[in-house]
Amino acid sequence: MPHDAIKKALLASYALGGGINHLDGANLPSQDKVVELARDLMHLLFPGFFEDSGLTQAEAPAWLDQMLTKVEKRLSAEIEKCLRYAKDADAKAKAEKLTADFLSSLPEVRRVVQTDVAAAYTGDPAARSLDEIILAYPCVLAISLQRLAHVLYAQKVPLLPRMLTEYAHERTGIDIHPGAHIGEHFFIDHGTGVVVGETAIIGQHVKIYQGVTLGAKSFETDASGVPIKGIKRHPEIGDRVTIYAHATILGGDTVIGAHSVVGASVWLMHSIPPHSVAYYKDTSLIVRPRKAHELVLDGADWSI
Repeated sequence: MPHDAIKKALLASYALGGGINHLDGANLPSQDKVVELARDLMHLLFPGFFEDSGLTQAEAPAWLDQMLTKVEKRLSAEIEKCLRYAKDADAKAKAEKLTADFLSSLPEVRRVVQTDVAAAYTGDPAARSLDEIILAYPCVLAISLQRLAHVLYAQKVPLLPRMLTEYAHERTGIDIHPGAHIGEHFFIDHGTGVVVGETAIIGQHVKIYQGVTLGAKSFETDASGVPIKGIKRHPEIGDRVTIYAHATILGGDTVIGAHSVVGASVWLMHSIPPHSVAYYKDTSLIVRPRKAHELVLDGADWSI
């Protein structure tokens, strides 16, 4: 059937703008290329796990040369697009430098990701091996890509960090902003529905369950009523905290003290001290110190 009327109406719509047109603008990063980049980076972090055929130690140097060359070319091209979008006059040279710095960070990212895998193995009695965790646990993809995206976020690369974490979000249901600061030995059990905001700070040896939200309590706005960007609006979680399913913790000035436990479906908009337990009894929120018989170990069960 003729499309003339539809074409005319769409072209008229395109001419109006309205924030969802990008005609005549800078070439944007490709979603497909970013997905390929995310997969290649996971190969670099976990060699031998995602290849079509086995990879030996003897083959690793040649494989690594090939993968690094491939990732460097693709990453530099996508960063350059992001910088041109931001109207950076020196986009090409800056993209090459940022890419080199990013690739130099991979050994350290890999060291930290290894602690996350260990935390998952220690924190889940159903886990039978590290291999099972890497191949089957959604938190590995979500946390690993967030740690990689956080490097790009710190480099102030626009668009690309969020695209990487949104790929992980799409795959796993775990939404971690690339700006969040996350300590070592981080474990998300089950994972679906977890939300971690941009300015959240998470300490070491933290374990959270499905449906947990580390969100904003409110947004400061300017004189025009537009939310002010970049201010601290998400909570801080201390070391060795466990947060059970569907708990919601809000606010930039909210701090969950170290060695605390937040029970399932708890709603918190204020700080609690270290070594606390927060839970509901009937409809009342109880926050009390941990008792002597309650273990203060990672992910330990606790009694009320």
